[in-house]
Amino acid sequence: METTTPKVLILDFGSQYTHLLTFRIRKLFIFSQCISGTSSLKTITDLNPKVIILSGGFHSEDAPTLPNGFIEYVESNGIFVLGISHGLQLLVQELGGAVDRGEKQEYETKEIEVLKESALYSGGIGSKQSVWMSHGDESVTLPEGFSVVAKSQQGSVAAIENPERRFYGLQYHPEVTDSPEGMVTLSNFLLNVCGITPDWNLEDVLEEEIRAIKRVVGDDAHVICAVSGGVDSTVAASMVYKAIGDRLHCVFVDNGLLRYKEQERVMELFGTDFRLPVTCVDAADIFLSKLQGVEDHETKREIIAKEFSSVFDNFSIEIDKKIGKKPAFLVKGTSYRPIKSSHGDGGIPMDMTLKLIEPLKLLLKTEVRELGKILNVPEVFLKRQPFPESGLACPERGLGDVTEGNALDILRQVDEIFLQSIKEAGLYDSIWQAFAIYLPVKTVGVQGDKRTHSHAVALRAVQDGMTEDRYKFERKFLVEVMGKICNSVSDVNRVLQDIKW
Repeated sequence: METTTPKVLILDFGSQYTHLLTFRIRKLFIFSQCISGTSSLKTITDLNPKVIILSGGFHSEDAPTLPNGFIEYVESNGIFVLGISHGLQLLVQELGGAVDRGEKQEYETKEIEVLKESALYSGGIGSKQSVWMSHGDESVTLPEGFSVVAKSQQGSVAAIENPERRFYGLQYHPEVTDSPEGMVTLSNFLLNVCGITPDWNLEDVLEEEIRAIKRVVGDDAHVICAVSGGVDSTVAASMVYKAIGDRLHCVFVDNGLLRYKEQERVMELFGTDFRLPVTCVDAADIFLSKLQGVEDHETKREIIAKEFSSVFDNFSIEIDKKIGKKPAFLVKGTSYRPIKSSHGDGGIPMDMTLKLIEPLKLLLKTEVRELGKILNVPEVFLKRQPFPESGLACPERGLGDVTEGNALDILRQVDEIFLQSIKEAGLYDSIWQAFAIYLPVKTVGVQGDKRTHSHAVALRAVQDGMTEDRYKFERKFLVEVMGKICNSVSDVNRVLQDIKW
């Protein structure tokens, strides 16, 4: 992506809301980027940010540290720093203050009171507001020059500042919906305190990226794009096609780990709803033979990545035979993931002969969907829920050896019933992702008058991909779906609901 210099750099020390924070800032038309809190000072200085946000999720006993020279760097370059939640405590510790275990932990909505005038709370914010606290430690001694701007009901520090040194801190999460006035505070900080101009938009991103693709690929090189029918790969393919036209060669790979009738459905979509030329490569037997007997997830990931690489290299050879020009590039349509997720775990090996083009690597999933609308990608693609690169072998879907017995068939049938039931209930667009999970265990049950010893499966639905909050189904819906599964899938006698916290 061409726009690689963020105005706001987020250092993630383990917060579950980092993805959401990145998104909220971009919604203010400010380009923000998140990197690991353990990144080196050189990595930070190379990005040349105007603002740095410390977003943490640690506790005092395992508190991280900022890289050597960080404080000197931000002060000598006039960079504003905001610590959020445990990021505030990290800032306090680094500057000579003290943090200790609080008498009471605060993992809930709390009321805070603004104690003094501050640019953070201008623009009509009341002196009292509800915010989402998520911490067990608290700042007991502030560094020299800092003042308390707001406190919680129980008296713990809620906001601090040292305007002269450009250091600010919020003990709560302003980015979540449980902090109704939090975005006003965040906007005040970025626009009024830091003086950032909100000039980032997706139309400019698209134009810049198309120029970058043309420059990198040149006038005669050919490109392969792996498409799955999902949002990311379809939008990436559309973007590259707009840049280089027929020199793009799209390939859909059936690795034997796809959902129910996925190959037929995706190829039909590309043929009827979106006339982008796509070649289907059926490599199911190859992938599954290599995965046979493998239970360890990391080993499965490596095998899948290696076989994908082999398929792409072979596909480029076939194109060379056909047109006399071997493709030099591979488009990887993976969007930005501040939160570590297994959905991007089918990575491409570094020794692959094709050079990578990653036009979406700094865009969030919601932004990719918006970009797809600008590119006139049909809505049927943009509404599809995410599906991992390692397919049903992903550790969140298929545990253990997925080739054992009829594990994949069971998983496909259960997953299909679950998703179709969601669509029939009109819930599909309200859920970020829903899927079935194959559990490599058998349970004893009674179906009809017969005692059974069959498989257990689980169902999971996520309402928000940024916070990973679960979707709360009505009990009636769950009972009906579980009944359909046990009555339709002969090898299943127990259905569980997976609730991830």
